[in-house]
Parts: sequence; structure tokens; C-alpha cells
Amino acid sequence: MSTNKDPLNDNLSDIRAFVAIAESGSFSKAAEKLGASRAHMSRQLSQLESRLGVQLIIRTTRSQRLTTAGEAFFTRCQAAMMQIDDAISDAIDDSDQLRGRIAVNCVGGILGESLVGDVIHRFCFDHPDIHVELDFSSERVDLIESRFDLVLRMGALNDSRLIGRYLGDIEIGTYAAPHYLSLRGRLAHPRDLQKHDCLTGSVTRWRYVKVDAHSQHVDVDVKGNLQCKNGHVLMSASLQGNGICRLPALYCESHVQAGRLENVYSDWEVEKVPLYLLYHKDRHQPKRLKALIQRMVTEVPPQLS
Repeated sequence: MSTNKDPLNDNLSDIRAFVAIAESGSFSKAAEKLGASRAHMSRQLSQLESRLGVQLIIRTTRSQRLTTAGEAFFTRCQAAMMQIDDAISDAIDDSDQLRGRIAVNCVGGILGESLVGDVIHRFCFDHPDIHVELDFSSERVDLIESRFDLVLRMGALNDSRLIGRYLGDIEIGTYAAPHYLSLRGRLAHPRDLQKHDCLTGSVTRWRYVKVDAHSQHVDVDVKGNLQCKNGHVLMSASLQGNGICRLPALYCESHVQAGRLENVYSDWEVEKVPLYLLYHKDRHQPKRLKALIQRMVTEVPPQLS
């Protein structure tokens, strides 16, 4: 065999042409099958034989037949081409069919467990052949490096390699139980928080803006006897009178309506936080992924407004 260093996979079309010629028993039929000219098929075969340094087909003006080397090469290549065609077909089916796996990473708490979770429940019911893995790990996921297909995140976007679909704003409020406020006193200004027990997550510096003048803002360092990244835990602690929590309104609105919690401020507020659906900049998205993205952008925003 020739010591030519050119990789044969750069000449897959030549091998495909050889297999078609051997299968058809005719250059003309092979050319018709592959949508090429007879002369082009002949050139491809000559290129392949030259690269291998072996004659594969003996051809005359009236007939053709495989050489011994050609028969052995044809048997192996025909099987390989069938596997390649199957792989291509599977890849196309995976892209075009509503089936397969989608991995989603999402903020936890009520946003992920209820709002996003409910959307995915309905999606899975409608598409039983799609397997969705929903993950609530709290660390920032690098979507480029990770195994996730979709990520839902609160806050500004920084990675230009991703597409960010804006889903809406998360309203944040500051809440306390009425009996806590009766005991410890109500608050008039954000700096009053320094005199209170604040139930914190990962952020212990809380920023507030004036309701009627957002150019006015104040940052307050807060502390208390409980720190937890789980919103349900913080809300429960506040309901029991253990301090003041700052959480998405979705957590607390039912308790406010029932009188179990109060909004601490009327003149000051926390700036709303945007919620984004992130995914790769890839125009060859599988159909299943496009379907879930469409479901998210259709059903999540109304629940946030």
C-alpha cells in the first residue's frame, strides 16, 4: 500500500463512489444513484486507487469486475458505509423527532420547584418520549462546559456565547410577621434593618431604592441568627417571628394576603431581578429542545407578571 500520509477520511466521497460502482455493477448506474456524472465517478475511483496504490476494479469498454483486493475492500467498506448511513439517519431522527433527553438547570425554591417545575410537568405529559432531567444545584453553571441544554438564571447576562431569552422580572420584597414587628418595632428606613434580626441567604448586603425616585438608593449590611440559601426555610422562619426576610414575592404573597406576613416598606423597594432562559448559540437545535424553549417562553412570563 502507498505510504501516502493523506487521511482516507478526507476522501469519504471517493469510497462512497467505489461502493456505489461495485454495488451497481455499472459506472452509469452508480452515477445516477449519487447524482453525479459518469466521468466524475471514474475520476473518484482513479483517485482512490492512486491513493491506496491498489487496483480495485478492472474495467474494459464493455465490462468491469472487482479485483481480489477490490472484493475484500468492498466488503469492509460496504459494511462501514451502512453504519455511517445509519448513524446519519439516527442523528437526523434525533434532531427531527420529539424524543430524547433534555438536561435543565434552574434556580431552586418556588421559581424552580413550582413555576418552572409545573411547566415541565405539563411538557412531559404532552411528550412522553422526551426525558427531562431537572437539576436545582445552586452553583453557577457554565453552559458551554456543562452537560446542560438549558439554564434558567436570575440576574444580568455576561456570556456572549449564549442566547438569553428574557422571561420576565422577579419582584423582591422584604417581609416580617406582624407579631415580630409589634415586638421589635416597625421600620421607616432601610438603615433600620441594622437594629433587627435579618434572615439572609448568600447576600448580606441589601440594596434599596426609593419608590418614587430610583436614583436614590441605599446599601445596608444586615445580620441575624439564621443564614440559609433555601427560600422556604427563610420564609418559615419569618412566619414564626424569627426575623425579617427578603425574598421573591412569589414566596410570600399568599401569606401577605392572609395577614401572616407584612411588607416592611412602602416607600423603599428592591429592584426587580430579570429571569433568563439560557442556551447555546446553535442553529441546529433538536426539535425536542426547540419545543421546550417555546413552552418556557410561552408559559413562564404570564406567571411572573
